[in-house]
Order: sequence, then C-alpha cells, then structure tokens
Amino acid sequence: MDVVYFPDDPRPPRWMSPVLALGNFDGLHRGHQKIIERIRRSAADRGATALVLTFDPHPPRVVRPDKAPPLLMTMPQKVAALEKAGLHGVAVVRFTDAFSRLSPDQFVRQVLVDWLRVSEVWVGADFLFGHERAGTFSVLRSLGTQYGFRAEKIDPVRYKEFVVSSTRIRRLVAEGRVDEAGALLGHHYTIDGTITAGAGRGRTLGFPTANLSTDNELVPPTGVYATTAELHGTRWPAVTNIGVRPTFEAAGAVTVETHILGLAVDVYGARVSLSFIQRLRDERKFPDVDALREQIAADVRRAGRLFDNISV
Repeated sequence: MDVVYFPDDPRPPRWMSPVLALGNFDGLHRGHQKIIERIRRSAADRGATALVLTFDPHPPRVVRPDKAPPLLMTMPQKVAALEKAGLHGVAVVRFTDAFSRLSPDQFVRQVLVDWLRVSEVWVGADFLFGHERAGTFSVLRSLGTQYGFRAEKIDPVRYKEFVVSSTRIRRLVAEGRVDEAGALLGHHYTIDGTITAGAGRGRTLGFPTANLSTDNELVPPTGVYATTAELHGTRWPAVTNIGVRPTFEAAGAVTVETHILGLAVDVYGARVSLSFIQRLRDERKFPDVDALREQIAADVRRAGRLFDNISV
C-alpha cells in the first residue's frame, strides 16, 4: 500500500481515478469502516483506486491545542489498520498553521483536484473542512460539481442506542469502560509498544510480567484488565495491571505491566500490541505480598474463564 504526504510527495501514477474517503479516522471505528466499505465497493465497480485522505498532526493540535484530545491511534497504527481494511493507499496532509488557513475552495483545488485528481469523495455527515471549518458537505458537493468529482456522505452510524464517534470512544476508554469502547469501535482498543525490563517483582510473585513502553497517547486508567498480547504474530491471553504498584511504592510512576498466560520466555525488546477486553477491578494496596499474590491468582482465573468464552 502506498503512503504519500502532501505537499512533499507526488501522486503515485498507478492511482487511477481515486475514490476517496476524507477524514481523521481516529480509532477506525464502525462509522469509519462503513465509509471505507463504500469506497472500496465503488472503486471496484469503476476499476478505480480506493484511498483515504487524513491529516497529521490531528488538526486540533494546530488550531486549538488547548482543546486537542488524546488520540485513539498512532499514525503507524492507523496506516496498518487502513491497509488491513483493503485500501490501495493513504494520502496524509501535513497539517500546519498555514494549511489551516486555506479556504474550502483552496483545500479542494490544491489537494483533492490538483494533487490527487479524485473522481469521488466520501465523508461523514459531520465532517467540516477549510479555514474556521467553513466547509460543509453542501460546500463540498458544490465544489465537486465545479471541479468534476462526485461528493457523497455517510449518515451517522449507531450501535444499539449510541451514535458511534471517536469522541464517545475516547471518553469510554478514559473511564476504563474498554468493553463498551470495543463495541463501538468494532474491535478491541489496542495500544502498541516495546517490552522493557521492570523491577522483576512479578516473577518473584510467580506471575512474571512484561512492562510496556508505549507511544499511544490514550492509556486506560489505573486498574486490572483482561487483555490479549500479540507478539511475534501470535496472540496470547493476558492480564494487565495499569498503575503505581501501591503495595510496594507510596507514589510510584504509572506503569503498564502484562502477565502473558502460557508464555514463560523473556521477551524484552519485542514489539507487542496489547488489546483491552474487559476491566476486572481497581488497582488497590494490599496488606502484604501474600494477599497480593492471592489476588493476582484470582485475577488470572477470572480472566481465564473470560477467555474460555471468547476467541482470542
């Protein structure tokens, strides 16, 4: 899959009459998946190229940094997810203060027409673009008529009683409601990182843990979670503690420590994708190490019962 950046890179010559999904696509949730399915189907019908256009950094980081939310995905995670979704390419706009000042017409002409030469553009119902978010879908459709491309939109996607949105999913993750977040995403919430050496206390307790150093901005709050760990192409059931280890330290730094069920070898330095299935309990201070060991064993048993009923 091709990944190109505006304004640095030329449009790949093999991109034929691009059918484009336009948006931020943070989390690649059910609503995003619906847009992507539409452009893939339309591109296949027309013998065209299915693309996504997104932005880096996230536009609020530039235009209102004090209000910018933590993101659900890193850019590498987003690109990998879009490739897995079957897209032919990703176009990334380097979002700067100068770019944010382009009018809707300038954005469409410079990026969609002159650079990508799109034939069709799909957006979500609430997508806004251009300086001061002046570009609505009606504006996009009018500009499409002017410049010779078709503009379409996807109505909001609902899951049960909720409208699916990245904002709602961020709130659920931040509250530790990872199972509900996963339901809206259409996949489990995942952070990526590298396994680093820790203090080794888990091993002395009989439950060795892998410490995760992650680039993800949004990590669930402190607590114990049933998770899965994808390592070297294999997905393992796991139990993850996020917290400050209050039984051992009065004011420790927050760490992400994962006990991978059934894996006994050292994996320091390995890359891992940690997916959150369900919150099991709060983190708390125990009176002694034996009480902590008993609770960890109970956490592992509870997670094991959960994994018995789902496909890892």
